[in-house]
Amino acid sequence: MESKYLEKSNHWGRAWAVEMKTAISSLLILTLTPLMVFYFYICAFFYDCALTAPIMELVSGNLTLSSVWEKIPSFSTHALAVFACWYLLQLFLALIPDYFHRIIKWYKGGKLLGAVTPAGNQLPYNINGLQAWSVSLTLFLLGWIFNIFSPTIIFDNWGGLLIIANIVGFSLAIFTYIKAFIFPSYINDRLITGNPLYDFYMGVELNPRLGPLDFKLFFNGRPGIIGWTLINLSFAFAQYYQYGFVTNSMILVNVFQAMYVLSFFWDESCYLKTIDIHHDHFGWMLAWGDSVWLPFMYTLQALFLVFHPLELSLPYFIFVFLLGIIGFYICYSANNQKNIFRQNDGNISIWKEKANFIPCEYLTSDGEKRKSKLLTSGWWGISRHMNYTGDLIFSLAISLACGTEYLFPYFYFVFMTILLIHRCFRDEHRCGHKYGKSWEQYCQKVPYRLIPGVF
Repeated sequence: MESKYLEKSNHWGRAWAVEMKTAISSLLILTLTPLMVFYFYICAFFYDCALTAPIMELVSGNLTLSSVWEKIPSFSTHALAVFACWYLLQLFLALIPDYFHRIIKWYKGGKLLGAVTPAGNQLPYNINGLQAWSVSLTLFLLGWIFNIFSPTIIFDNWGGLLIIANIVGFSLAIFTYIKAFIFPSYINDRLITGNPLYDFYMGVELNPRLGPLDFKLFFNGRPGIIGWTLINLSFAFAQYYQYGFVTNSMILVNVFQAMYVLSFFWDESCYLKTIDIHHDHFGWMLAWGDSVWLPFMYTLQALFLVFHPLELSLPYFIFVFLLGIIGFYICYSANNQKNIFRQNDGNISIWKEKANFIPCEYLTSDGEKRKSKLLTSGWWGISRHMNYTGDLIFSLAISLACGTEYLFPYFYFVFMTILLIHRCFRDEHRCGHKYGKSWEQYCQKVPYRLIPGVF
């Protein structure tokens, strides 16, 4: 029986060829998602986090487009200074050597090699995210303790930071698109589809770099993700300064999302083998997404709790806490199983049994044949993306921590559901083209994508 993946693409960094619907969807995302971020900002700061209120007022005539424009935050030199200091700090921290891996026995950092690219390149990376996160958090707390700046500095400048972040995100996307044609870092790892809009959106270069700075590792994994923790902290301080207390819901959101960020940096070396670094090209999706979408949309729960301080009952708090811990454990445990499996070339035991796998091969663009293994034990024998299942449970718990009265804090869970389901299909499409019949065997062995017994 012939494989349904007959046409192999050496550029397995893209999920499919550009069709009209793909180009149209790219255009819609380019135009609508920035508007969505501003819409959520307006809902939070002018409509008490009621998502339908602005639309209802527009329909009724009580709100005009010109009055909506007046609610858009303005450019702020103070916000620009805060933003510039933050990015310069992160740039410095990203480029200095990692010392944590010398101190912490089980932490893997320092100079490491990434996965082999479609063109056969294997690039070096400076893995020091845990160090950068720890230093950033320490400096933020010291700035508050010694009264250098108010801990609400991020909340106080939220609107101005939103404007600056959009300027940076779009500028970065334009720069990397032009760079890909004029002075690419690795010319054989470019992918030009012939559709400029899609290429701008998805990116042309797989690994754009300027000197020692790797764009994907830096923008995917430094300013936005490290900032995530500090943004939540600033929102917690804003709640305290407004009401004189910090609710258990705010503490829960801060702790859960700090756990997520900490686990990301603890396993940053393994992040080099993920879809973000290994497959996605660097275009507007990552440039703007890392600069704006991540810091401004992933923190909506803590922002909501500034305006709606909610004290959870003890039984409900315990329920949400346990749900979050279960989701986090499944996600972390699944990722850890795959990482250990890769590091030991499959020679490990999972759940007290020898790990099973399906051997597979793939070609790089220079025609070199490489071997790999598809894990079918542990969580990876239950569903093909069990780490995403845990991630969704964890995301739901974070939203549930904000109560059930408003839709506003549930956007994160809804978005993560759409993102991860779409990523399932993207990942499986490129795996099918990359591994061919071996991937079909894997899908027969593990029939469920996300929810065992259902989907």
